[in-house]
Amino acid sequence: MNGIDFIGDVHGFGDKLKGLLHALDYRNEKGAFRHHDRTVVFVGDLIDRGPQQLEVLAMVRSMVDAGSAQVVMGNHEFNAVSYVTPDPQNPHDFMRPRSGPKGEKNRRQHEAFLAQIGEHSTLHHEYVSWFRTWPLYLDLGDVRAVHACWHHASIEAVGLVARSSSGALPDEFFVDANVPGHPLQEAVEVLLKGPEVDLGPHGPYLDKDGHSRKAARIRWWDASARTLREVAEIPPGSRTPVDQPFPQLPDEPCSAANRYGYASHVPVFFGHYWFDGEPHVTSPRSACLDYSAILPGRPLVAYRWDGEPDLVDEHFVRFISS
Repeated sequence: MNGIDFIGDVHGFGDKLKGLLHALDYRNEKGAFRHHDRTVVFVGDLIDRGPQQLEVLAMVRSMVDAGSAQVVMGNHEFNAVSYVTPDPQNPHDFMRPRSGPKGEKNRRQHEAFLAQIGEHSTLHHEYVSWFRTWPLYLDLGDVRAVHACWHHASIEAVGLVARSSSGALPDEFFVDANVPGHPLQEAVEVLLKGPEVDLGPHGPYLDKDGHSRKAARIRWWDASARTLREVAEIPPGSRTPVDQPFPQLPDEPCSAANRYGYASHVPVFFGHYWFDGEPHVTSPRSACLDYSAILPGRPLVAYRWDGEPDLVDEHFVRFISS
């Protein structure tokens, strides 16, 4: 295999995934999409939101089984496992709580998946068990993939636990990874959800689901970011709690990105950030592949990597609808 096609957050949109695979010259042969000279790496978040989640999971699993794809865990797959992992401190609940206001929010975010797969069904159990086997990152030597942020210290913290398990990550991993302040929880938050900076008096803003956010994700891929305006990733179209356009952040000094800045020469691909506009590299060595495919008229995006050390905009491939 000579090339790798990295694909962004699918979120249950099977038609877009099939269309993108066809656009990349993959064909369904012997029950799985294959290419004669390339493979796929999915950067996580196959599930939640979309109407064809079972179809997406079946397509990706058949490709993984056939050796034509690999997949890294997204925060939505992590949440799916946490949703069924019992809380040892609260026998009546789970590591992703189901009770109270927080539980209601968690249920809303996950209900499309549960409805389509059949909550507590054999299929539900099988796919959650499969999610446990996914790596939280891939380092292929000349290229890397992670769902939200490549951060060496967090990878080391996760890797120590992952290397001690035999294949599937155990309940203990998901328990510790959900306990606030636990080193494993902090590492998983960075890798799967991205580091954040407190907006202080300049926040909060409302996210895409209308939730109030006092912190913003850090643009860790931008090694030159030095001010709050440059460091904080505020999604386009964000609103204030009083439903006004969220104002531009001030150009005041901010050191929050220093701990997470990506300075490696190895290209890294990621998803998670709901980018807008035409696909473009975030730096010569990094590219986000999440361009809000769940929204009407927005594309599912791939990058065709052929071994180049410096990434280029011309290697993006996008598919919107058939």
